[in-house]
Amino acid sequence: MPQLSPKTIWTLNEKELLSLLESGFFTPKPKEIRFYSPSFTYYKTKYYCSSQTNFPTISVTGTSCALNCKHCGGKVLETMHPALSPKELFELCLKLKQDGAQGCLVSGGCLPDGSVPLNMFVPALRRIKRELGLTVFVHTGIINLETAVSLKDAMVDAALIDVIGSEETLGKIYNLKVTVQDYVDSLMALHNSELNFVPHVIVGLNEGKLDGELEALRMIRKVKPSALVIIAFMPIHGTAMAKTPPPKPVDIAKVASVARLMFPEIPLILGCMRPKGASRSLIDVLALKAGVDAVAFPSEEAVKYAQGKGYKASFSSYCCAQMYMDAAKEIKK
Repeated sequence: MPQLSPKTIWTLNEKELLSLLESGFFTPKPKEIRFYSPSFTYYKTKYYCSSQTNFPTISVTGTSCALNCKHCGGKVLETMHPALSPKELFELCLKLKQDGAQGCLVSGGCLPDGSVPLNMFVPALRRIKRELGLTVFVHTGIINLETAVSLKDAMVDAALIDVIGSEETLGKIYNLKVTVQDYVDSLMALHNSELNFVPHVIVGLNEGKLDGELEALRMIRKVKPSALVIIAFMPIHGTAMAKTPPPKPVDIAKVASVARLMFPEIPLILGCMRPKGASRSLIDVLALKAGVDAVAFPSEEAVKYAQGKGYKASFSSYCCAQMYMDAAKEIKK
């Protein structure tokens, strides 16, 4: 098989890409695959039943978000535990731990500048790490170096950030007045703070079409992430884009394939946000053929495919960002 560059992969048509995926180009030998199913969604298949307490998600803004993005409209926040003050956050985490939680994802709606208001919660996050010993991930949105350093000092395990590479998508879908450069600066702030960080690239956010995903990957390549997550636009009932077609499975696979070539040593994950329904199984299997190291909430067909290929599979009720920690443990062994 000849050497192929990310740029070449990006220019392949659907038939050519599917042929390349079938050839095993991205998975030359059996590998280890990890499947994740964090507690914010109930997951049960014949292969695994997730914990409903292990890794919940928390919103520090409740259901409030200043952006009202067309693809979300605050609906995702409704699925999270609210904690609107540092005191509420610590007390909620204490209760969650007593109920069996081993970690949590602290997220929330954005301010008009695209940031999640985490600064006032840093002391509480520090207490949660020191006194409760939970694994703590945070969604940051746009972030500066000062906030990144404070999260690092609070011993937060990793920051998660959606990276947008299209000015059009930012304005049309996110209702944001920031620029792509603000995301470059945010990535650099996370990198310079030495905080572990896991960028997310969203496929098809601009009304289901590819727009800026390759640029997002190029932006991420300038820094050294702990892991990389590929997610995809999925229509959510009650939002402005509820009837917008999601991206094609092959487009999701294209982004994953290019990411695999660009980040051969970084854990690559197919994340939890992606289309449901009839296309889900195809999305998952194509992602495995594209060389991902982990899949969140895998379809039964994906698990069966991995087993049939001789992959060593494991399941976890943690957030898929845990992958970078699990991979590091494996290396130490």
